[in-house]
Amino acid sequence: MDPLASDLRTYLETSVEDIAAAHVYGAKSAAIQSLVAMLLRTRLGFGEEIVLTPQDGLVTRARPDFFYPLATGRGVIAEVERGGTVTNNHDLKDVWKTHVAPDAQHLFLIVPQANTRADGTVRERPFVRVAHRVGAFFGEARREIDVTSAHVFGY
Repeated sequence: MDPLASDLRTYLETSVEDIAAAHVYGAKSAAIQSLVAMLLRTRLGFGEEIVLTPQDGLVTRARPDFFYPLATGRGVIAEVERGGTVTNNHDLKDVWKTHVAPDAQHLFLIVPQANTRADGTVRERPFVRVAHRVGAFFGEARREIDVTSAHVFGY
């Protein structure tokens, strides 16, 4: 798990200029997702838009942006978010998706450091909020979920 996370972090750090050019007001998350796909799909072997095995008793058609199988019944979900990260609770939906997926126990959440308004001023800073929100699910047995690890990456 950690080598995959390390490769993703290094890729994001070395792709700062390309990501900054794509992460502009009004852009779609697909613009960032296609850049991240260059590493996850092409170099690391993640599948893209794969429908996960449904959880017993739940009607879900969980289809993460990327999925990497570690072993039978074990895997990593990678989600790329943009404008609705915290305003539409996409980060929490991604945690839920990982929690209910019987074949995924790890989450890579790739979120913006900041989102801007049309005039270029910062509207919100999702990375810090996501790190705190996702971190709340770990550390105390009462709050733990069926997610072994969550890595939050900022771009």
